[in-house]
Amino acid sequence: MKALPSHFPLPATLRIAHARCGVNFYGNIRRYSRLNSTQASSKNSFANTLLLPKTSFPLWADPAQRELPYRQRTTQELYEWQWENRNPAQTFVLHDGPPYANGSLHCGHALNKILKDIINRFHVLHGHRVHYMPGWDCHGLPIENKALQELQGDARTVPATTIRSAAREVAQREMKKQRDEFQEFGIMADWSPDGCYRTLDHSYEIRQLKVLQQMVEQGLITRHHRPVYWSPSSISALAEAELTYVDDHRSQAVHVAFPIQSCSPALQKMLPAHSSIPSLMIWTTTPWTIPSNMAIAVNPEIDYSVVTCQDGKSFVVAASRAEDLMNAGVFGESPVFIPQTITGAGLLGTSYKSPFGSDPYPVLPAKHVTADSGTGLVHTAPAHGPEDYAAWKSTKQKGDILCPVDNEGKFTDDVGSEWTRLIGKEVLGDGNIEVIRILKEQGLLVKKETIRHRYPYDWKTKKPVIFRATSQWFTNLDKIKTKALEALKDVKFYPEAARGRLEAFIRERSEWCISRQRTWGVPIPALHDSVTDETLLTPESLEHIIGVLSEKGVNHWWDGPVEEFIPPSERANGRSWRKGTDTIDVWFDSGSSWSLIRDLGLRDGVYADVCLEGSDQHRGWFQSLLLTAVSCTKNDKPRAPYGTLITHGFVLDAKGKKMSKSLGNVISPTTIIHGGKDKKKEPAYGADVLRLWAATVEYGKDVSLSQAVLAQAAETLRKVRNSARFILGNTGSSEMNDLPALEHQKLGLLERYVLSQLYVLEKGALEAYSTYNFQKVVHSVSTFTNNVLSSFYFDIMKDTLYAESPNGTNRQVAMCVLLEILHVLSSVVAPILPHLAEEIHAHLYQSDREGVFRPGWRSVPDIYHDVQAIHDMQRVLSVREIVLDSLERIRQKKLLRSALEARVDITIKGDGLISGIFQREKGDLASLFVVSDVTVGGTVDSEHPWSSSDREIIIGTECINVRVRPSNGSKCPRCWKWTANAAQLTHSDMERLCGRCQDVVQSISQ
Repeated sequence: MKALPSHFPLPATLRIAHARCGVNFYGNIRRYSRLNSTQASSKNSFANTLLLPKTSFPLWADPAQRELPYRQRTTQELYEWQWENRNPAQTFVLHDGPPYANGSLHCGHALNKILKDIINRFHVLHGHRVHYMPGWDCHGLPIENKALQELQGDARTVPATTIRSAAREVAQREMKKQRDEFQEFGIMADWSPDGCYRTLDHSYEIRQLKVLQQMVEQGLITRHHRPVYWSPSSISALAEAELTYVDDHRSQAVHVAFPIQSCSPALQKMLPAHSSIPSLMIWTTTPWTIPSNMAIAVNPEIDYSVVTCQDGKSFVVAASRAEDLMNAGVFGESPVFIPQTITGAGLLGTSYKSPFGSDPYPVLPAKHVTADSGTGLVHTAPAHGPEDYAAWKSTKQKGDILCPVDNEGKFTDDVGSEWTRLIGKEVLGDGNIEVIRILKEQGLLVKKETIRHRYPYDWKTKKPVIFRATSQWFTNLDKIKTKALEALKDVKFYPEAARGRLEAFIRERSEWCISRQRTWGVPIPALHDSVTDETLLTPESLEHIIGVLSEKGVNHWWDGPVEEFIPPSERANGRSWRKGTDTIDVWFDSGSSWSLIRDLGLRDGVYADVCLEGSDQHRGWFQSLLLTAVSCTKNDKPRAPYGTLITHGFVLDAKGKKMSKSLGNVISPTTIIHGGKDKKKEPAYGADVLRLWAATVEYGKDVSLSQAVLAQAAETLRKVRNSARFILGNTGSSEMNDLPALEHQKLGLLERYVLSQLYVLEKGALEAYSTYNFQKVVHSVSTFTNNVLSSFYFDIMKDTLYAESPNGTNRQVAMCVLLEILHVLSSVVAPILPHLAEEIHAHLYQSDREGVFRPGWRSVPDIYHDVQAIHDMQRVLSVREIVLDSLERIRQKKLLRSALEARVDITIKGDGLISGIFQREKGDLASLFVVSDVTVGGTVDSEHPWSSSDREIIIGTECINVRVRPSNGSKCPRCWKWTANAAQLTHSDMERLCGRCQDVVQSISQ
């Protein structure tokens, strides 16, 4: 007994059985072709009476060449047309996060731009006017370094204007190369200079400075001397967003003793009489910061104890850490623990001597100190750690903080005259080793070990960074983070989990260091008093300076005399000024891009409907875009610059590894499109296969890419092409205008079922596109073309299409259905496969230059949503599966060669729904089962050479019996069906035709 399948695609077993019976997509074409060839020499040949598929639409060709004729039409021309002709009130804005203008594009770029393009094309199909302006991020270190390499100079000696000129040339050259590569992806946009934005454009830079001015007006921009992330390799401060973290960074960790100079009263009271004064033990992974030590921090609420070693030395450590430290061998053998403990608060008032200083330093209270690791006492260097700096400032310590480290991460002479051996040594290299050596010489090094731990690196140079106290410009995020988080409540996230990630990044930040010590960038146009170094950066000074730069260009900040930039209100006081040399963080550059959309005046409210970028942009562009926009919002209700944020993962190789040249696992998008040197190993797939891959992956996570994955995408595309080719071959453009309109109520079950499945495809694709689920679109298209079309409907309809009269009702209905399928299928795949969709459209409407996008989305009428047809067909398909399985068993016994040599007898016990369906559809059952005849009910003749065993299936309360046996009569030489009215071989060719074929041939001959 077999249960009725409930889902609309053909069951897998049915598809397998169908294939085993030798029925395949081109089976009937080959059969009719053989008929043509064998009868070509016969004067009674019926070859010219068959309507075999004919089309110039190729099954496969050089993809890169095949796509070129449609590239301009579906990219530049389409974008310009929709912008000029669509209703401005229905404008959809996808704001492009600018890629960095350096180097060739990789598959991460391809994934990003293609996903954006799919969204844009979907909106064009739905009648919207799409605003999409490709952008480039053009400032920053990599471009500056490349310019310096070409100049063969050093940033300290080459004039700033020379560096900036060379950097501009590098950026423009790189942008042109990337633009050409982007266009090969089939990206719909205006790729002319006016249609793109660049952060180096004069208008963009002035707009960015006005954003800075608005933030100054809000009191958000301040200058401080404090520790920031500093990249010795970039010679610049970095923001948190410019860091990557290496999990296995190697550091030299040391336990160091700081001799107590004077004990607090509580500590003195706790120590045994006549005992030696202990040392304070700290543990650090940055020994190079010890020359900058200015305090030791303790937690006032932690208990501390004194441990005495066999050599007589004693140390103060957290009581809860003593046992772990002993087990680690820090105290040597058999240490003695004083039973009394003292709180951290009791240690306050203690002072100690630093290894690199002569003055005593204090013990300070700090909440960030824990007893989870280390010793429970923290070496505090205010110049080299935000928590250290905060602890130092909170206790109102006097004096300048020590920072004997220069821009290149080397020790300076500020380290002290006694330690000249450190000067010029890199703190992350020889300088660190030398500090450890000095500690050992002084007898203060208790233990040294190498550890692996997580450590921040410069995201551009891939080298470790340090904390270093410098004077920098900061945005106060504490003032706006609540507004920013409030604004995010109105933003949709795909995937939703990304919301928590972005919110967490914003909550964790209290400030944003926006100044950089580079030449190639937008200046922070601050003036500094030449005597006091007091800075001038006010709304009024910026108003004056922006006016000058608007007229003369941003480069004038470096070219022009300082007097030109002094605002009138400051000219009479006789002060001497100099220009600041800092430039603005590149994240501020790209983060100001929302103002571009605002100033275009496209709409009120949210500036961009969608922003789509990689997952790393939660700590980058998504954040900077939000923070700068909220900073400039004066309304009570904060508003994000985007309505929807979509995140995609990184592109990895087949093994889940990051692609890199050193590993040899890089697959270039250009190679995917044009092929590699060895075309067998790296075929030329064209842009549509690359696009199909991007649409197929679950892009919310990291995605894999390999030649095997590309081959699979190419096969999926080939099957879609195959379906389109079959329809084009059987319809042609010349007959389209003569076809009648479909009348749903007059259609048979097969057509109603297929059109209902088409309805499901179109509505499902509509919903999937609307929720950015492109993977679901591809899966639905693949299921429809494979299961509903090629292995089912096409095979069933080939006899009707090839052998029926050209003007016969059945054939014309079939052509109408096929054309409806092709129109809808082209519309559904167009956002993902624009070249294929345009190619189909061009073959369908040979004189039409309009293209597939201008007419809009092809919606299937609701009348085609025929649930009853689906239910009825499922019942027929359950019987069809048994028929095909029986045919396969008989074929294996070599009792028949073709399914058309067989007929099927069906008897139904029970006079209910199933019986009614089969009686109603019995005229079409032979085509559905791909046999010559089907009888429903009646007496079955038992005299025949062979038959299958009776098979039964129960549906509801009805029992259906199925038997397969040889066809009666003989084979028609035209359609190869076996019919009782076909004459024997001894008769003439005309007499041997079946009745249907006789009528068709006679009508043609007349």
